[in-house]
Amino acid sequence: MSHLARAREVFDVELAALKGVRAQLDESFDRAVELVVDTLGRRGKIIVVGIGKSGNIGRKIAATLTSTGSTSVVLNSVDALHGDLGIVNDGDLILALSYSGESEELLNLMPALKRFSVKIISITGMIKSSLARFSDVSLSVKVAREACPFNLAPTSSTTATLVMGDALAMAVLQARGFKEQDFARRHPAGAIGRAMLLKVGNIMRTGARNAIARETITIKEAILLMTRAKSGSLSVVNPRGKLVGVFTDGDLRRNMALDGDLLSQTLKRFMTRNPICIGEEALAAEALKIFDQRNIDDLIVVNAKHEPVGLIDSQDLPKLKIM
Repeated sequence: MSHLARAREVFDVELAALKGVRAQLDESFDRAVELVVDTLGRRGKIIVVGIGKSGNIGRKIAATLTSTGSTSVVLNSVDALHGDLGIVNDGDLILALSYSGESEELLNLMPALKRFSVKIISITGMIKSSLARFSDVSLSVKVAREACPFNLAPTSSTTATLVMGDALAMAVLQARGFKEQDFARRHPAGAIGRAMLLKVGNIMRTGARNAIARETITIKEAILLMTRAKSGSLSVVNPRGKLVGVFTDGDLRRNMALDGDLLSQTLKRFMTRNPICIGEEALAAEALKIFDQRNIDDLIVVNAKHEPVGLIDSQDLPKLKIM
């Protein structure tokens, strides 16, 4: 079997495994979400425990939970019995991960955790395992087989555990009314945070870099204005200064062959009317969404009076580190 064929086989096995786990979802998932929401509502935290590969997946699940507003920490199952149980408080929730549900290190920890007033949710492939019996709610991630050709290395099972953790985090996010702005506050240094916290007015081109002209000027004059602004577009306004159109490099190229005397014609004839625009108080993330959805290079920024006050050039976005 070629390397490419092997890779496709792994994808097929793991996709089939995820579909199988999806089919197993039942009311236990609802109860798990309710337990997490209730814990967080009482200022408790989620403590994730797991051994080996499950522990690695647990760290990612904990990170996802924390970044989406659900306070979560990872507890090393071995160190817990040597003092680290100090992070556990009454009212916390334990999220325990073990595919077999029989990991000795994890089971040794359960009686100690039960001495606290905590709830336990397990994610396991064996719903009748010892871990499941210790749990208030158990979520099944049983898979038909691993993607490993020997059916030994945790592959499909760890993927299923990760996706179950993601599903839990996203369901809790929705249940708690977590907003985009809340996400941005937790990511202030990243591209996501910058896009969510910055406003359009903070990133737009203004002044000499923002070409604006009346609809009565000639195409030649418009090109000179765009050249001085080092811009590929020009906002067109009516006598009251309201935005009525846009003229771009693309408009120029498309019409050059159609009108031999193009340069002496007025903007009014060749501009694109009712251009896409955005308010200066909008979030930068909204501008990113428009660029993603619409096939444009420049986005005109308007004020409350629909007057063009700035321009966002898509080429500026990588420099601003918001995409």
